Amino acid sequence: MTSAVCDLLGPFQALSDTEKHKAARLPLKQVVQDEAGDLDDDAFVAIAEDLFLDLDASEAGAGGSSAR
Repeated sequence: MTSAVCDLLGPFQALSDTEKHKAARLPLKQVVQDEAGDLDDDAFVAIAEDLFLDLDASEAGAGGSSAR
């Protein structure tokens, strides 16, 4: 993971769950909108879940911690 991504994730982890959801929607939409068109809330949740599971797995492999 690049230092730029780590710099973004630190403050993100400090957000409440509601704030995380709101903050994640726009980047997710920008990343997938060109490929999939308009996405409903369920699609955003599924994409976010996959991304966070990948992040948790990579942090676990690197010895990092992920508090939920």
